[in-house]
Amino acid sequence: MMAAEQMPKKDWYSILGADPSANMSDLKEKYQKLILMYHPDKQSTDVSAGTVEECVQKFIEIDQAWKILGNEETKREYDLQRCEDDLRNIGPVDAQVYLEEMSWNEGGGLAIGTVLLIEEDKYNIYSPLLFKCFLAEGIVNGHTLLVASAKEDPANILQELPAPLLDDNNKKEFDEDVYNHKTPESNIKMKIAWRYQLLPKMEIGPVSSRFGHYYDASKRIPQELIEASNWHGFFLPEKISSTLKVEPWSLTPGYIKLLQFIQNIIYEEGFDGSNPQKKQRNVLRIGIQNLGSPLWGDDICCAENGSNSHSLTKFLYVLRGLLRTSLSACIITMPTHLIQNKAIIARVTNLSDIVIGLESFIGSERETNPLYKDYHGLIHIRQIPRLNNLICDESDVKDLAFKLKRKLFTIERLHLPPDLSDTVSRSSKQDLAESTKRLGPGCGMMAGGKKHLDF
Repeated sequence: MMAAEQMPKKDWYSILGADPSANMSDLKEKYQKLILMYHPDKQSTDVSAGTVEECVQKFIEIDQAWKILGNEETKREYDLQRCEDDLRNIGPVDAQVYLEEMSWNEGGGLAIGTVLLIEEDKYNIYSPLLFKCFLAEGIVNGHTLLVASAKEDPANILQELPAPLLDDNNKKEFDEDVYNHKTPESNIKMKIAWRYQLLPKMEIGPVSSRFGHYYDASKRIPQELIEASNWHGFFLPEKISSTLKVEPWSLTPGYIKLLQFIQNIIYEEGFDGSNPQKKQRNVLRIGIQNLGSPLWGDDICCAENGSNSHSLTKFLYVLRGLLRTSLSACIITMPTHLIQNKAIIARVTNLSDIVIGLESFIGSERETNPLYKDYHGLIHIRQIPRLNNLICDESDVKDLAFKLKRKLFTIERLHLPPDLSDTVSRSSKQDLAESTKRLGPGCGMMAGGKKHLDF
């Protein structure tokens, strides 16, 4: 039996000139007609060698197509694989920024109908990059975008999206930039303790992905791609008057306007199935920036028990209802480090499907700690979804780090260097050991010594 992942590489139905809904007798009839037409013995003797070779290749393809479609078992397997590929093209929406370590679902990406919440880093430097890559991937794939912000005009956000690398030359140059920091093979051969020899090797750079694109953070997306895209912008200062009063225990006017805007786009564009979609196989990518900040009229960042303490959770509850009943996926950035009431953060986490937190090293002691010299921050996985279940799961990967070098933003597993003797002074090893204890079990479970790392 042929491997399932190899079968959909060719469209065997189109090779036979048949419709996928055709029955077995129709398929057999088309096969017999084509196999006689392209049989090598049926070709004229005065045709060129190139034409004969083409006929032979076509004959082989027709024969392979019938071997798959002419058998009930292999045909059923092929049809299921075709459906899976179609769902992958329609369903998963990914912000492919080298999130291989965060590809918890099969195939990676953000599932339809889900909310990805990004807890912004303290100075809001790195979270906008993830936000923009999610939108850029939508433009490259021809998806419809809905960009909402109370801080920046969505038109300006689109102008700052990173440029995709679409050709092989740029891809090759990009890969060289990814791996140019690797240690030569001759230098990485070292003797290590016997108990570590059987542990799997850690890959420094990202691995290739089945779908998604690479992005150059140093360049901007071409203007013609933006002009050809279908996008909708929601800029709060243009949608609402500052004179409106907010009633206690209700949604803020900004949240109400945004929910109405999202609902109208979902209905008018046919993402809920009520109207025919203008474009087939389309998905609505929703991006909401700085949700919960005072710019949205919310006071959860200003007071521990404000008058609108339930407004944000009500908004997320209604938003999830809209997403669950439509071909939509949403990414939200939120300044959770400014929210004083931790109970609100817990409720927001429960109302989101995926929650990750960005911790930047800027201004912290880790910025000068040799242990983190190759990284710019950590990624904390708060919550990941367990699809088709009533509960959420927690990731086994506790230690993720990110770095931004020139054009590349990379997320990878955080691992300790095997030997610190050449780079760290004797007096600082104790500090490094104490820092290691604060890491998750992925890095620090062996580091129990007081004066040195146990390698």
